[in-house]
Amino acid sequence: MTDQTLPVVRLRPKANARAIRHGFPWVFANELVVDRRTGALEAGTIAVLEDAERTPMGLVAVNPGSKIIARMLERDTGARIDRDWLAARIARAQDHRARLYDAPFYRLVHAEADGLPGVVIDRFGDAAVIQPNAAWSERLLDDLVAALCEVTGVTCVVKNAAGRARGLEGLDEDSRVVRGALDGPVPVAMNGATYLADLAGGQKTGLFYDQRDNHAFAARLAQGARVLDVFSHVGGFGLACLAGGAARALCVDGSAPALDLARAGAAAGDVAERLETRQGDAFAVLEDLGRAGESFDVVICDPPAFAPSKSAREAGLRAYERVARLAAPLVTRGGYLGLCSCSHAVDLQSFRNASARGIGRGGRRAQLIHTGFAGPDHPQLPQLAETGYLKALFFRV
Repeated sequence: MTDQTLPVVRLRPKANARAIRHGFPWVFANELVVDRRTGALEAGTIAVLEDAERTPMGLVAVNPGSKIIARMLERDTGARIDRDWLAARIARAQDHRARLYDAPFYRLVHAEADGLPGVVIDRFGDAAVIQPNAAWSERLLDDLVAALCEVTGVTCVVKNAAGRARGLEGLDEDSRVVRGALDGPVPVAMNGATYLADLAGGQKTGLFYDQRDNHAFAARLAQGARVLDVFSHVGGFGLACLAGGAARALCVDGSAPALDLARAGAAAGDVAERLETRQGDAFAVLEDLGRAGESFDVVICDPPAFAPSKSAREAGLRAYERVARLAAPLVTRGGYLGLCSCSHAVDLQSFRNASARGIGRGGRRAQLIHTGFAGPDHPQLPQLAETGYLKALFFRV
């Protein structure tokens, strides 16, 4: 296809064309001229984007039903968005990860930051989980999967259709294996620990690669320590700390299947005798531990996104403050507290302030010793703050 065969969409005069030229990848619905022709385009249609003066700016994927009505794919309006184009983007992403990691277990594609808007792909050796969270990627899913297999050699691909992002795009929740077959959870070695990732039925893609570097930092603090890992999922911080020499770890999560995988990972890593698990609401468990006078040398709280949108920001900050208030009293004097946020709607300073308030309200004082972010397999697009969603604060209490 060429720019002569594609539909054309146009920015309104007051749209921020300069930001888009400088790399901002989204066009919001109030920035685009939406006439009858544009409004009738099928979700995921590739179109040429013009500024208000009719100067071509690039190729975009259009979804008239989304607040993000257009996503920038390619500056060259003569490019063809097909399997070869997808393969080239995936190959460039893989080349970066191959320089960072000895084994193919990482986030392979991090959406806009890797030039594939709305697309997340996590690799698990010979398997991969893809989240096509934008309409264009759902429409080109067959080509996307074929390109992924061609470039990486993976033989199993799982489509994960859960999550808020697909709902905002008007997409279904049909998660399934789209290529090959799965044979149970996949073992993943990170930071000396073994994790078991449920690619078909687990949270997100089955494992949170973004915390890899923060797991390693926590493990350095935890040698010989008693560790509490709250919102542990499959044992993220707890198993890393045990692998790093922690004396014991208690993993707390609301999901029984996740804790089953944590125990299985501990057994695979030969640390099962030092791991305890407790299923329950994290806030309730923190309160119970406080009433019981329990204490730990290292406490880590890694909750789900309390503020997934701007409208939830204030409530999310109150929740983060509450976590800090309940967790801080459980830390031994001179021990360490790690607090994490994966809410893109909460900036680092606001999260830091909420955490500090919570620690103070918990009757403790603390030094901030380290600020962590997602690993380098989760690159940030400088123009898009949402790609820098993860924050991890480590305090000495």
